[in-house]
Amino acid sequence: MPRLNPDRLFPLDSKSRDLARGLYKSVENLPIVSPHGHTDPRWFAENQPFPDPAQLFVTPDHYVFRMLFSQGIPLEKLGVPRVDGGPTETDGREIWRLFASNFHLLRATPSQMWVEHALQDVFGLETKLSATTADATYDHVADCLTRPEFLPRALFERFKIEAIATTESAIDPLNWHEMIRNSGWKGRVVTAYRPDAVVDPEFDGFADNVATLGEMTGEDTTTWNGYLAAHRNRRAFFKSYGATSSDHGHATARTEDMPQADAAALFAKALAGKCSAEEADAFRGQMLTEMARMSLDDGLVLQIHPGSSRNHSAPMMAQFGRDKGFDIPTQTDYVRALKPLLDAMGTDPRLSVILFTLDETAYSRELAPLAGVYPALKLGPAWWFFDSPEGIMRFRQQTTETAGFYNTVGFNDDTRAFCSIPARHDVARRVDCAYLGNLVATGRLDEADAYEVATDLAYRLAKQAYRL
Repeated sequence: MPRLNPDRLFPLDSKSRDLARGLYKSVENLPIVSPHGHTDPRWFAENQPFPDPAQLFVTPDHYVFRMLFSQGIPLEKLGVPRVDGGPTETDGREIWRLFASNFHLLRATPSQMWVEHALQDVFGLETKLSATTADATYDHVADCLTRPEFLPRALFERFKIEAIATTESAIDPLNWHEMIRNSGWKGRVVTAYRPDAVVDPEFDGFADNVATLGEMTGEDTTTWNGYLAAHRNRRAFFKSYGATSSDHGHATARTEDMPQADAAALFAKALAGKCSAEEADAFRGQMLTEMARMSLDDGLVLQIHPGSSRNHSAPMMAQFGRDKGFDIPTQTDYVRALKPLLDAMGTDPRLSVILFTLDETAYSRELAPLAGVYPALKLGPAWWFFDSPEGIMRFRQQTTETAGFYNTVGFNDDTRAFCSIPARHDVARRVDCAYLGNLVATGRLDEADAYEVATDLAYRLAKQAYRL
Protein backbone atom coordinates (compact mmCIF):
# COMPACT_ATOMS: atom_id res chain seq x y z
CA MET A 1 0.00 0.00 0.00
CA PRO A 2 1.27 3.53 -0.58
CA ARG A 3 2.46 5.31 2.51
CA LEU A 4 -0.31 7.13 4.31
CA ASN A 5 -0.60 10.73 3.19
CA PRO A 6 1.12 12.89 5.83
CA ASP A 7 -1.49 15.60 5.26
CA ARG A 8 -4.48 13.28 5.55
CA LEU A 9 -7.55 14.86 7.15
CA PHE A 10 -6.04 18.36 7.03
CA PRO A 11 -7.87 21.27 5.34
CA LEU A 12 -7.54 21.85 1.60
CA ASP A 13 -6.71 25.55 1.66
CA SER A 14 -3.02 26.18 2.19
CA LYS A 15 -3.32 28.62 5.09
CA SER A 16 -5.49 26.36 7.22
CA ARG A 17 -3.46 23.32 6.24
CA ASP A 18 -0.20 24.92 7.33
CA LEU A 19 -1.78 25.83 10.65
CA ALA A 20 -3.13 22.29 11.08
CA ARG A 21 0.30 20.82 10.31
CA GLY A 22 1.93 22.91 12.99
CA LEU A 23 -0.74 22.15 15.56
CA TYR A 24 -0.60 18.45 14.81
CA LYS A 25 3.19 18.37 15.12
CA SER A 26 2.81 19.77 18.64
CA VAL A 27 0.51 16.91 19.76
CA GLU A 28 1.27 13.89 17.57
CA ASN A 29 3.70 12.36 20.07
CA LEU A 30 1.81 13.12 23.28
CA PRO A 31 1.04 10.11 25.48
CA ILE A 32 -2.26 8.33 24.91
CA VAL A 33 -4.88 8.46 27.63
CA SER A 34 -7.50 5.82 26.85
CA PRO A 35 -10.10 6.30 29.58
CA HIS A 36 -12.84 4.10 28.13
CA GLY A 37 -12.38 0.93 26.10
CA HIS A 38 -12.81 -2.79 25.88
CA THR A 39 -9.36 -4.28 25.52
CA ASP A 40 -8.95 -7.56 27.38
CA PRO A 41 -7.06 -7.16 30.67
CA ARG A 42 -5.92 -10.75 30.28
CA TRP A 43 -3.57 -9.58 27.50
CA PHE A 44 -1.65 -7.40 29.93
CA ALA A 45 -1.91 -9.85 32.83
CA GLU A 46 -0.44 -12.86 31.02
CA ASN A 47 1.63 -10.88 28.48
CA GLN A 48 1.56 -13.76 26.01
CA PRO A 49 1.94 -13.37 22.23
CA PHE A 50 -1.23 -12.60 20.33
CA PRO A 51 -2.31 -15.88 18.71
CA ASP A 52 -2.35 -14.78 15.08
CA PRO A 53 -3.06 -11.76 12.84
CA ALA A 54 -6.74 -12.65 12.44
CA GLN A 55 -7.36 -12.69 16.18
CA LEU A 56 -5.62 -9.35 16.46
CA PHE A 57 -7.28 -7.49 13.58
CA VAL A 58 -10.50 -9.28 12.62
CA THR A 59 -12.32 -11.35 15.22
CA PRO A 60 -12.35 -8.74 18.02
CA ASP A 61 -13.29 -5.76 15.84
CA HIS A 62 -16.99 -5.35 15.19
CA TYR A 63 -16.27 -2.34 12.99
CA VAL A 64 -14.54 -4.76 10.61
CA PHE A 65 -16.68 -7.86 10.72
CA ARG A 66 -20.05 -6.09 10.66
CA MET A 67 -19.19 -4.50 7.30
CA LEU A 68 -18.10 -7.84 5.86
CA PHE A 69 -21.21 -9.52 7.23
CA SER A 70 -23.35 -6.87 5.52
CA GLN A 71 -21.91 -8.15 2.23
CA GLY A 72 -22.91 -11.72 2.96
CA ILE A 73 -19.77 -13.06 4.64
CA PRO A 74 -20.79 -15.25 7.61
CA LEU A 75 -19.36 -14.30 10.99
CA GLU A 76 -18.38 -17.93 11.53
CA LYS A 77 -15.95 -17.69 8.62
CA LEU A 78 -14.36 -14.63 10.24
CA GLY A 79 -13.66 -16.55 13.43
CA VAL A 80 -16.29 -14.82 15.53
CA PRO A 81 -17.13 -17.33 18.28
CA ARG A 82 -20.65 -18.65 18.62
CA VAL A 83 -22.45 -18.95 21.95
CA ASP A 84 -24.84 -21.64 20.69
CA GLY A 85 -22.11 -24.20 20.12
CA GLY A 86 -22.11 -23.93 16.34
CA PRO A 87 -18.88 -24.40 14.37
CA THR A 88 -16.56 -21.45 13.78
CA GLU A 89 -13.46 -21.10 11.64
CA THR A 90 -10.35 -21.31 13.81
CA ASP A 91 -7.62 -21.26 11.14
CA GLY A 92 -6.17 -17.76 11.36
CA ARG A 93 -4.73 -17.91 7.88
CA GLU A 94 -8.08 -18.77 6.33
CA ILE A 95 -9.75 -15.94 8.22
CA TRP A 96 -7.02 -13.54 7.09
CA ARG A 97 -7.35 -14.62 3.47
CA LEU A 98 -11.08 -13.92 3.59
CA PHE A 99 -10.49 -10.57 5.28
CA ALA A 100 -7.78 -9.53 2.81
CA SER A 101 -9.85 -10.62 -0.19
CA ASN A 102 -12.66 -8.37 0.97
CA PHE A 103 -10.66 -5.48 2.38
CA HIS A 104 -11.96 -3.31 -0.45
CA LEU A 105 -15.35 -3.33 1.29
CA LEU A 106 -13.86 -1.00 3.89
CA ARG A 107 -12.84 1.68 1.39
CA ALA A 108 -13.32 5.23 2.70
CA THR A 109 -14.38 3.97 6.13
CA PRO A 110 -12.47 4.76 9.32
CA SER A 111 -11.67 1.05 9.60
CA GLN A 112 -9.61 1.17 6.41
CA MET A 113 -7.57 4.05 7.80
CA TRP A 114 -7.13 2.38 11.19
CA VAL A 115 -6.08 -0.98 9.73
CA GLU A 116 -3.66 0.55 7.22
CA HIS A 117 -2.18 2.78 9.92
CA ALA A 118 -1.62 -0.22 12.20
CA LEU A 119 -0.14 -2.40 9.46
CA GLN A 120 2.29 0.35 8.47
CA ASP A 121 3.22 1.96 11.78
CA VAL A 122 3.07 -1.06 14.04
CA PHE A 123 4.18 -3.84 11.67
CA GLY A 124 6.14 -1.96 9.01
CA LEU A 125 4.02 -3.25 6.12
CA GLU A 126 3.70 -1.21 2.93
CA THR A 127 2.08 -3.93 0.83
CA LYS A 128 -1.50 -3.25 -0.23
CA LEU A 129 -3.82 -5.70 1.50
CA SER A 130 -5.64 -7.89 -1.02
CA ALA A 131 -6.25 -11.49 -2.01
CA THR A 132 -2.89 -11.69 -3.76
CA THR A 133 -0.96 -10.37 -0.75
CA ALA A 134 -2.94 -12.19 1.94
CA ASP A 135 -0.41 -14.91 2.67
CA ALA A 136 2.61 -12.62 2.55
CA THR A 137 1.05 -10.08 4.89
CA TYR A 138 -0.18 -12.82 7.22
CA ASP A 139 3.30 -14.33 7.42
CA HIS A 140 4.88 -10.95 8.08
CA VAL A 141 2.50 -10.04 10.91
CA ALA A 142 2.59 -13.57 12.35
CA ASP A 143 6.38 -13.45 12.44
CA CYS A 144 6.30 -10.11 14.20
CA LEU A 145 3.94 -11.49 16.84
CA THR A 146 6.55 -14.06 17.89
CA ARG A 147 9.00 -11.34 18.90
CA PRO A 148 9.26 -9.87 22.41
CA GLU A 149 8.73 -6.32 21.12
CA PHE A 150 5.23 -7.30 19.98
CA LEU A 151 4.02 -8.70 23.30
CA PRO A 152 1.04 -6.79 24.75
CA ARG A 153 3.01 -4.92 27.40
CA ALA A 154 5.73 -3.96 24.93
CA LEU A 155 3.14 -2.61 22.49
CA PHE A 156 1.42 -0.76 25.35
CA GLU A 157 4.69 1.01 26.07
CA ARG A 158 5.52 1.54 22.40
CA PHE A 159 2.11 3.13 21.84
CA LYS A 160 2.94 5.60 24.65
CA ILE A 161 -0.20 4.65 26.55
CA GLU A 162 -0.11 6.50 29.84
CA ALA A 163 -3.32 4.91 31.12
CA ILE A 164 -5.97 2.62 29.72
CA ALA A 165 -9.32 1.68 31.23
CA THR A 166 -10.93 -1.65 30.49
CA THR A 167 -14.61 -2.20 31.27
CA GLU A 168 -15.83 -5.03 33.50
CA SER A 169 -19.20 -6.20 34.74
CA ALA A 170 -20.10 -5.40 38.33
CA ILE A 171 -19.88 -9.14 39.11
CA ASP A 172 -16.52 -9.69 37.42
CA PRO A 173 -13.96 -10.88 40.02
CA LEU A 174 -11.24 -8.73 38.40
CA ASN A 175 -8.76 -11.61 38.52
CA TRP A 176 -6.80 -10.29 35.54
CA HIS A 177 -6.48 -6.87 37.12
CA GLU A 178 -5.21 -8.51 40.28
CA MET A 179 -2.64 -10.42 38.23
CA ILE A 180 -1.49 -7.20 36.58
CA ARG A 181 -1.12 -5.50 39.94
CA ASN A 182 0.83 -8.40 41.44
CA SER A 183 3.14 -8.67 38.42
CA GLY A 184 5.13 -5.56 39.23
CA TRP A 185 4.65 -4.17 35.72
CA LYS A 186 4.27 -0.39 35.78
CA GLY A 187 1.76 -0.03 32.93
CA ARG A 188 -1.40 1.64 34.16
CA VAL A 189 -4.39 -0.57 33.31
CA VAL A 190 -7.47 0.27 35.35
CA THR A 191 -11.00 -1.06 35.31
CA ALA A 192 -14.39 0.69 35.01
CA TYR A 193 -17.58 -0.31 36.80
CA ARG A 194 -20.19 -1.54 34.29
CA PRO A 195 -23.31 -2.59 36.24
CA ASP A 196 -25.73 -3.20 33.33
CA ALA A 197 -26.11 -6.90 34.21
CA VAL A 198 -27.37 -6.01 37.69
CA VAL A 199 -29.33 -2.80 37.01
CA ASP A 200 -31.24 -3.77 33.87
CA PRO A 201 -34.28 -5.99 34.54
CA GLU A 202 -34.24 -6.95 30.83
CA PHE A 203 -30.65 -8.20 30.94
CA ASP A 204 -30.40 -11.98 30.60
CA GLY A 205 -30.23 -13.60 34.04
CA PHE A 206 -30.91 -10.36 35.92
CA ALA A 207 -32.21 -12.00 39.12
CA ASP A 208 -29.38 -14.53 39.18
CA ASN A 209 -26.87 -11.75 38.58
CA VAL A 210 -28.27 -9.78 41.51
CA ALA A 211 -28.01 -12.89 43.68
CA THR A 212 -24.37 -13.25 42.64
CA LEU A 213 -23.83 -9.60 43.54
CA GLY A 214 -25.15 -10.40 47.01
CA GLU A 215 -22.89 -13.43 47.37
CA MET A 216 -19.83 -11.44 46.36
CA THR A 217 -20.52 -8.63 48.81
CA GLY A 218 -22.19 -10.37 51.74
CA GLU A 219 -25.21 -8.09 51.37
CA ASP A 220 -28.86 -9.13 51.24
CA THR A 221 -29.65 -8.16 47.66
CA THR A 222 -33.25 -9.33 47.98
CA THR A 223 -33.85 -6.00 49.76
CA TRP A 224 -33.54 -2.55 48.23
CA ASN A 225 -31.18 -1.24 50.92
CA GLY A 226 -29.03 -4.36 50.72
CA TYR A 227 -28.94 -4.09 46.94
CA LEU A 228 -27.71 -0.48 47.09
CA ALA A 229 -25.16 -1.42 49.74
CA ALA A 230 -23.87 -4.18 47.47
CA HIS A 231 -23.29 -1.65 44.70
CA ARG A 232 -21.36 0.58 47.08
CA ASN A 233 -19.27 -2.41 48.10
CA ARG A 234 -18.43 -3.38 44.51
CA ARG A 235 -17.71 0.19 43.48
CA ALA A 236 -15.17 0.40 46.32
CA PHE A 237 -13.68 -2.91 45.16
CA PHE A 238 -13.38 -1.60 41.61
CA LYS A 239 -11.78 1.59 42.90
CA SER A 240 -9.17 -0.54 44.64
CA TYR A 241 -8.19 -1.72 41.14
CA GLY A 242 -7.88 1.79 39.80
CA ALA A 243 -11.43 2.49 38.60
CA THR A 244 -12.22 6.17 38.22
CA SER A 245 -15.52 5.78 36.37
CA SER A 246 -18.70 3.80 36.00
CA ASP A 247 -20.22 3.10 32.58
CA HIS A 248 -23.89 2.64 31.73
CA GLY A 249 -25.10 1.35 28.38
CA HIS A 250 -28.81 2.01 28.71
CA ALA A 251 -31.30 2.05 25.89
CA THR A 252 -32.35 5.60 26.80
CA ALA A 253 -31.00 8.50 28.84
CA ARG A 254 -34.01 8.31 31.14
CA THR A 255 -33.45 9.11 34.80
CA GLU A 256 -35.88 8.92 37.68
CA ASP A 257 -35.84 10.19 41.26
CA MET A 258 -38.75 8.38 42.81
CA PRO A 259 -39.40 8.02 46.57
CA GLN A 260 -37.32 5.23 48.06
CA ALA A 261 -40.39 3.19 48.95
CA ASP A 262 -41.50 3.27 45.32
CA ALA A 263 -38.01 2.34 44.14
CA ALA A 264 -37.96 -0.59 46.56
CA ALA A 265 -41.31 -1.83 45.27
CA LEU A 266 -40.13 -1.58 41.68
CA PHE A 267 -36.93 -3.44 42.57
CA ALA A 268 -38.96 -6.29 44.10
CA LYS A 269 -41.00 -6.47 40.92
CA ALA A 270 -37.83 -6.55 38.81
CA LEU A 271 -36.37 -9.41 40.86
CA ALA A 272 -39.60 -11.35 40.39
CA GLY A 273 -39.38 -10.87 36.62
CA LYS A 274 -42.69 -9.03 36.51
CA CYS A 275 -41.62 -5.65 35.13
CA SER A 276 -43.20 -4.32 31.98
CA ALA A 277 -40.89 -2.70 29.43
CA GLU A 278 -41.91 0.72 30.78
CA GLU A 279 -41.17 -0.32 34.35
CA ALA A 280 -37.82 -1.80 33.37
CA ASP A 281 -36.86 1.50 31.75
CA ALA A 282 -38.01 3.38 34.85
CA PHE A 283 -35.88 1.14 37.05
CA ARG A 284 -32.81 1.71 34.89
CA GLY A 285 -33.52 5.43 35.16
CA GLN A 286 -33.76 5.24 38.92
CA MET A 287 -30.45 3.41 39.07
CA LEU A 288 -28.70 6.13 37.07
CA THR A 289 -29.76 8.60 39.75
CA GLU A 290 -28.71 6.20 42.52
CA MET A 291 -25.32 5.77 40.83
CA ALA A 292 -24.97 9.55 40.63
CA ARG A 293 -25.62 9.77 44.38
CA MET A 294 -22.96 7.15 44.99
CA SER A 295 -20.58 9.17 42.81
CA LEU A 296 -20.92 12.10 45.20
CA ASP A 297 -19.51 9.82 47.89
CA ASP A 298 -16.87 7.80 46.04
CA GLY A 299 -15.90 10.17 43.20
CA LEU A 300 -16.45 7.80 40.27
CA VAL A 301 -17.22 9.63 37.03
CA LEU A 302 -20.57 8.49 35.61
CA GLN A 303 -20.65 7.71 31.87
CA ILE A 304 -23.99 7.32 30.09
CA HIS A 305 -24.00 5.59 26.69
CA PRO A 306 -27.67 5.74 25.65
CA GLY A 307 -29.44 5.62 22.32
CA SER A 308 -28.42 2.22 21.04
CA SER A 309 -30.87 -0.47 20.10
CA ARG A 310 -28.46 -3.12 21.27
CA ASN A 311 -28.28 -6.57 19.72
CA HIS A 312 -30.93 -5.59 17.19
CA SER A 313 -31.01 -8.99 15.47
CA ALA A 314 -32.59 -11.63 17.69
CA PRO A 315 -31.23 -14.54 15.59
CA MET A 316 -27.68 -13.15 15.70
CA MET A 317 -27.98 -12.55 19.44
CA ALA A 318 -29.01 -16.17 19.91
CA GLN A 319 -26.15 -17.47 17.77
CA PHE A 320 -23.30 -15.13 18.70
CA GLY A 321 -24.32 -13.25 21.84
CA ARG A 322 -23.95 -9.60 22.69
CA ASP A 323 -21.83 -6.91 21.02
CA LYS A 324 -21.50 -8.39 17.55
CA GLY A 325 -22.08 -5.28 15.48
CA PHE A 326 -25.85 -5.14 15.75
CA ASP A 327 -26.09 -2.05 17.94
CA ILE A 328 -28.15 0.45 15.92
CA PRO A 329 -28.55 4.17 16.75
CA THR A 330 -31.92 5.45 17.88
CA GLN A 331 -33.34 8.92 18.39
CA THR A 332 -32.55 10.00 21.93
CA ASP A 333 -34.08 12.58 24.25
CA TYR A 334 -31.80 14.19 26.82
CA VAL A 335 -33.57 17.37 27.97
CA ARG A 336 -36.57 15.65 29.54
CA ALA A 337 -34.84 12.34 30.23
CA LEU A 338 -32.06 13.79 32.39
CA LYS A 339 -34.18 16.31 34.27
CA PRO A 340 -34.87 14.18 37.38
CA LEU A 341 -31.15 13.55 37.90
CA LEU A 342 -30.23 17.14 37.09
CA ASP A 343 -32.87 18.51 39.43
CA ALA A 344 -31.37 16.39 42.19
CA MET A 345 -27.66 16.94 41.56
CA GLY A 346 -26.99 18.72 38.26
CA THR A 347 -25.61 21.91 39.80
CA ASP A 348 -23.31 20.06 42.20
CA PRO A 349 -19.73 20.45 40.90
CA ARG A 350 -18.69 17.32 42.81
CA LEU A 351 -20.66 15.21 40.31
CA SER A 352 -19.20 14.49 36.89
CA VAL A 353 -21.49 12.94 34.28
CA ILE A 354 -20.14 12.29 30.79
CA LEU A 355 -22.85 12.07 28.12
CA PHE A 356 -22.39 10.13 24.90
CA THR A 357 -24.78 9.91 21.98
CA LEU A 358 -25.45 7.99 18.80
CA ASP A 359 -27.98 10.62 17.78
CA GLU A 360 -26.10 13.47 16.11
CA THR A 361 -29.24 15.56 15.90
CA ALA A 362 -28.98 16.05 19.65
CA TYR A 363 -25.55 17.73 19.52
CA SER A 364 -26.54 21.36 19.07
CA ARG A 365 -30.18 21.05 20.09
CA GLU A 366 -29.80 19.35 23.47
CA LEU A 367 -26.35 18.15 24.47
CA ALA A 368 -24.29 21.30 23.97
CA PRO A 369 -26.84 23.56 25.71
CA LEU A 370 -27.09 21.14 28.65
CA ALA A 371 -23.33 20.76 29.07
CA GLY A 372 -22.90 24.48 28.52
CA VAL A 373 -24.70 25.31 31.75
CA TYR A 374 -24.87 22.33 34.15
CA PRO A 375 -21.64 21.97 36.16
CA ALA A 376 -22.17 18.21 36.46
CA LEU A 377 -22.27 17.53 32.71
CA LYS A 378 -19.53 16.96 30.15
CA LEU A 379 -19.87 15.78 26.54
CA GLY A 380 -18.26 12.52 25.59
CA PRO A 381 -16.61 12.43 22.16
CA ALA A 382 -18.18 11.26 18.94
CA TRP A 383 -18.77 7.57 19.60
CA TRP A 384 -19.25 4.31 17.65
CA PHE A 385 -20.77 5.29 14.29
CA PHE A 386 -19.39 8.81 14.61
CA ASP A 387 -15.80 8.27 15.80
CA SER A 388 -14.83 8.99 12.22
CA PRO A 389 -13.20 12.01 10.57
CA GLU A 390 -16.52 13.50 9.48
CA GLY A 391 -18.22 12.56 12.74
CA ILE A 392 -15.52 14.12 14.90
CA MET A 393 -15.55 17.29 12.80
CA ARG A 394 -19.35 17.56 13.01
CA PHE A 395 -19.14 17.09 16.77
CA ARG A 396 -16.75 20.02 17.09
CA GLN A 397 -18.74 22.19 14.70
CA GLN A 398 -22.06 21.57 16.42
CA THR A 399 -21.01 21.73 20.07
CA THR A 400 -18.12 24.18 20.46
CA GLU A 401 -20.03 27.43 20.11
CA THR A 402 -22.42 26.48 22.93
CA ALA A 403 -20.47 24.10 25.17
CA GLY A 404 -16.94 25.33 24.47
CA PHE A 405 -13.95 23.01 24.52
CA TYR A 406 -13.79 22.60 28.26
CA ASN A 407 -17.16 20.94 28.68
CA THR A 408 -15.87 18.11 26.47
CA VAL A 409 -13.53 15.31 27.48
CA GLY A 410 -11.02 14.74 24.69
CA PHE A 411 -11.17 11.45 22.82
CA ASN A 412 -12.12 7.87 23.73
CA ASP A 413 -11.06 5.07 21.39
CA ASP A 414 -13.72 2.70 22.81
CA THR A 415 -12.15 -0.34 21.14
CA ARG A 416 -11.38 -4.02 21.50
CA ALA A 417 -8.86 -3.84 18.64
CA PHE A 418 -5.65 -3.08 20.52
CA CYS A 419 -3.41 -2.19 17.56
CA SER A 420 -5.91 0.38 16.30
CA ILE A 421 -5.63 2.55 19.43
CA PRO A 422 -2.76 4.76 18.14
CA ALA A 423 -4.52 5.05 14.76
CA ARG A 424 -7.80 6.16 16.31
CA HIS A 425 -6.12 8.76 18.50
CA ASP A 426 -4.13 9.95 15.50
CA VAL A 427 -7.34 10.50 13.53
CA ALA A 428 -8.88 12.46 16.40
CA ARG A 429 -5.79 14.62 16.80
CA ARG A 430 -5.63 15.34 13.08
CA VAL A 431 -9.31 16.29 12.84
CA ASP A 432 -9.15 18.47 15.96
CA CYS A 433 -6.08 20.25 14.56
CA ALA A 434 -7.86 20.74 11.25
CA TYR A 435 -10.80 22.28 13.11
CA LEU A 436 -8.52 24.53 15.15
CA GLY A 437 -6.58 25.53 12.04
CA ASN A 438 -9.80 26.68 10.40
CA LEU A 439 -10.74 28.68 13.49
CA VAL A 440 -7.38 30.48 13.46
CA ALA A 441 -7.47 31.07 9.69
CA THR A 442 -10.91 32.65 9.92
CA GLY A 443 -10.02 34.87 12.86
CA ARG A 444 -12.08 33.07 15.48
CA LEU A 445 -9.23 31.78 17.66
CA ASP A 446 -5.81 33.14 18.56
CA GLU A 447 -3.01 30.93 17.25
CA ALA A 448 -1.29 30.65 20.62
CA ASP A 449 -4.59 29.62 22.19
CA ALA A 450 -5.07 27.03 19.46
CA TYR A 451 -1.80 25.33 20.43
CA GLU A 452 -2.97 25.16 24.04
CA VAL A 453 -6.37 23.80 23.04
CA ALA A 454 -4.77 21.18 20.80
CA THR A 455 -2.89 19.79 23.79
CA ASP A 456 -6.02 19.95 25.92
CA LEU A 457 -8.06 17.98 23.37
CA ALA A 458 -5.36 15.40 22.74
CA TYR A 459 -4.28 14.82 26.32
CA ARG A 460 -5.22 17.03 29.26
CA LEU A 461 -9.01 16.96 29.08
CA ALA A 462 -9.22 13.18 29.22
CA LYS A 463 -6.93 13.03 32.26
CA GLN A 464 -8.92 15.74 33.98
CA ALA A 465 -12.42 14.53 33.12
CA TYR A 466 -11.70 10.92 34.07
CA ARG A 467 -9.67 11.87 37.15
CA LEU A 468 -6.66 9.95 35.86
